Amino acid sequence: MNSVSASIQSDRQPMLEMRGITKRFPGVIANDNVSFDVLPGEVHTLLGENGAGKSTLMKILYGLYQPDEGDVLINGEKVSLQSPSDAIDHRIGMIHQHFMLVSSLTVAENVALGLSSTRGPITDLKQVAKKIKSLSDRYGLHVDPDAYIWQLAVGERQRVEIIKALYRDVQLLVLDEPTAVLTPQEVDDFFVILREMTSDGRGLIFISHKMNEVMELSDRISVLRLGRLVGTTTPQETTREALAQMMVGREVDNTREERPATIGRTALSINRLSVGGDRGVDALIDFSLDVQQGEIVGLAGVSGNGQRELAEAISGLRPIKSGSISLFHDGNPKPIGGLGPKAVREAGLSFVPEERMRDGAIGEFSVADNMVLHNHHSTRFSRGGFLNFGEIHRHSQKLVDDFQVKTPSIDTPAKNLSGGNIQKMIIARELDSDPEVLIAAQPTRGVDIGAAEYIHARLVAARNAGTAILVISEDLDEVMLLADRIAVICQGRMMGVVDRIDASREQLGLMMAGVTD
Repeated sequence: MNSVSASIQSDRQPMLEMRGITKRFPGVIANDNVSFDVLPGEVHTLLGENGAGKSTLMKILYGLYQPDEGDVLINGEKVSLQSPSDAIDHRIGMIHQHFMLVSSLTVAENVALGLSSTRGPITDLKQVAKKIKSLSDRYGLHVDPDAYIWQLAVGERQRVEIIKALYRDVQLLVLDEPTAVLTPQEVDDFFVILREMTSDGRGLIFISHKMNEVMELSDRISVLRLGRLVGTTTPQETTREALAQMMVGREVDNTREERPATIGRTALSINRLSVGGDRGVDALIDFSLDVQQGEIVGLAGVSGNGQRELAEAISGLRPIKSGSISLFHDGNPKPIGGLGPKAVREAGLSFVPEERMRDGAIGEFSVADNMVLHNHHSTRFSRGGFLNFGEIHRHSQKLVDDFQVKTPSIDTPAKNLSGGNIQKMIIARELDSDPEVLIAAQPTRGVDIGAAEYIHARLVAARNAGTAILVISEDLDEVMLLADRIAVICQGRMMGVVDRIDASREQLGLMMAGVTD
């Protein structure tokens, strides 16, 4: 991105000012005298680790929290945002990291929730669907207005949240990781659209952990650390390395240890697999892929192209229609297609799901309870039907220490941990079983740069120890950093496999869009 837009002048009145915001929770100051503003026509990026205070600051802006100290001003006037409806009345929109959608309703019904209708008490869903279609076409955020939310992949649900905000004609929009659903080429187009929005005077607050996107899109960048504003800068005045250091307070190593893969036997074989989707059509079609011991295979693709269904089929959460999935022991195949999750796990497979709080952890359970979810029945942790709490606590504390999970104690409910620490907790549990095969779906989605660095290091260490790893990620940078080989999926079909050393972003982006020539 070139120099800051000429329309953004330091003497212009900010459309948003947050002055001296302080928010306390029991035992922690989430925001400590934070000041932040957005000018008309500006993209102002907010950076920080999980737990740095970004979400709290944005929830105050959206009326979900009220500050203990400080003021919020919209167009120079002090406002009291007591609820999201107050924020919406001030034309503020927010795309939450954890989506605010009703799973049992359709896309159109979710978009219409809370809005008045031209037909009085009856919502005209046909008109809503028509406008959704128009917004989808204009912004390239294609979703079916009649689809139920529970049928949609995570990335598709994110598109619904963006459309909800655009439907309300917001003037200030908070975007939290908005590009996970897009190919590299589509990211470029999406950034053009965002710039068109700012040219109309809209302000955008951009939250992303992808440094290349931050540097390309931002006009200004503000960094939070431990609840405090560390500083504000521009892409012209900083570097990716400097921003990472501002975020975590130390240098961050974003390079991978260049240790050649020591390839062993085939550990996971997927052969001509077809799997049904939630919408009555096949989500996977004749899909084949092998993963060897001691390698990481990265599966790249745009969200909603069969990745979730593949992970669920391998892990025993989704039935298969045809084809086979096999794990190998000493060269001998063991078919696992169609087996349940327990049987698949006992066969030697561990699974890090993409939705950590829905499928990977129980929020009300303690960290210790979550660490032994899958093996609490073993003789190590229970005898005669009674749990051995002493051994569970010793084991859990060791995993917390080994995997650097930041938690007040192992008795803390998992839901109280930051996203990055929940993810480290799940990965600690899954790697602790010393699996022959690990499926890691979106292993660092919504995770800050420090936690992502650590998670990547643990995955590479497991690969070096001989584990066969399939990383399913919509973050192409992550795939290119971790994988020894990169497979690409599009519309449920295998588009090809390339060695990382031979792969380019342009080639992979085209394959993700279905172009193989």
